[in-house]
Amino acid sequence: MPLPSLKFSAALCALALLAPLPVLCEAIDVNTATEAQLDGLLGLGPATTRLILAERDKARFKHWQDLIARVKGLGPKAAAKLSAAGLNVDGQPYVAAVQKER
Repeated sequence: MPLPSLKFSAALCALALLAPLPVLCEAIDVNTATEAQLDGLLGLGPATTRLILAERDKARFKHWQDLIARVKGLGPKAAAKLSAAGLNVDGQPYVAAVQKER
């Protein structure tokens, strides 16, 4: 059996490196996320995580605007960054949520 070409081997290595990326960028829903999952998001610290969890205990977040209105210190810029980091509300990223609500 002939050895694989160098080009094929390089492509195979590149695919192997890319394989874990979807796991790193997995979406996290604010209504079901654990404290550890929320804390692990870039741009979300322990204080905001506690605020989110306290508000979620009262009622699920219906959409991004609901999350922004109920969590002090969370505005549109932070919501966009958190969405880019993988957070969603009821399965929706921030940009899609804004378009959906208009």
